[in-house]
Amino acid sequence: MSKRLTNNINSHYLDAANSLRPGGKKKKRIIAYVESYDDIFFWRSVLSEFENDEREFQVMLPSRTDLSRGKKQAMTNFLGEGLGRSMIACVDADYDWLMQGHTAYSRDMLNNPYIFHTYVYAIENYQCYAPSLHNVCVMATLNDRPVFDFEAYLRRYSQIVYDLFVWSVWLYRRQMYRDFPLNTFCNFVSVNKLNLFNPGTALEELRRTVNRKMAWMQHRYPKAKESFRPLKDELMAMGVRPDNVYLFVQGHHIMENVVMAVIDPACTLLRREREKEIKRLAQGRKQQLDNELASYQHSQMPILQCLRRNTQFKDSEPYQWLRADLRRFLGIDEATESAPF
Repeated sequence: MSKRLTNNINSHYLDAANSLRPGGKKKKRIIAYVESYDDIFFWRSVLSEFENDEREFQVMLPSRTDLSRGKKQAMTNFLGEGLGRSMIACVDADYDWLMQGHTAYSRDMLNNPYIFHTYVYAIENYQCYAPSLHNVCVMATLNDRPVFDFEAYLRRYSQIVYDLFVWSVWLYRRQMYRDFPLNTFCNFVSVNKLNLFNPGTALEELRRTVNRKMAWMQHRYPKAKESFRPLKDELMAMGVRPDNVYLFVQGHHIMENVVMAVIDPACTLLRREREKEIKRLAQGRKQQLDNELASYQHSQMPILQCLRRNTQFKDSEPYQWLRADLRRFLGIDEATESAPF
């Protein structure tokens, strides 16, 4: 099939194809275009909840004819007449939700009823949802002993970086992002040299770094006070608060420079504990010890792989917003759980 013909296939075409399926009760197929390979598993786990005898989803990349990927590709290939009841786009929110229509890209994402977004910055933020991180450690190490308070850590991290995050949004809304690019912001809010048993030291150093940059911002933009406070109030009303802003900071940064900074040493500790227990129980029997250690090591999973396959984020507040959007699109009645298709 030519690229031109592929791009001409839109929701109306799929609506007609759905109506012509032979057999008794027809199952409606909805195509969901996503940004990249990693997004396929995430959105499959999201959309599976809404599959039943009446509908099914097929999650795929936006192009069948080349290797084009990304948010723009998922959204712009099929904007307008393309998307519809049988063809949707599912994308990361990035900063576009926070922009609330202040940019053309944000308006495209927010105003099209067939584009669904994560609300959090990206899928990595969901995968790093604080209440789920202990279970990620268990998955990776097969050791269920709690060794770190992930929720307190990410709550404190969020409180420290919140105001600087608001500055970042303030600049982006005014198209002044070159003054404080996202990668620069992420450099300022990285956690360095964290000690698992004394995370407060690293977090205190982070606080000092953030405060220095905050002072620079206030000096650089002395007239910002009038608009900064209303923006902060607006973000709070949207659900972006000092206790959860880690969900709205760039996802790769949170995963690689904030969560892995603590989950990696936590998993190392848990694995060593399990290996010590195996050695103790083997009581000097070398063959049994070697077999048991080999079995344990074979059963472990890489930490990053466990994070990227983490689906225990569905009780988070932003996910409930996403879920509500999908329910409205599908016409699902909260009371009856039925969908009038």
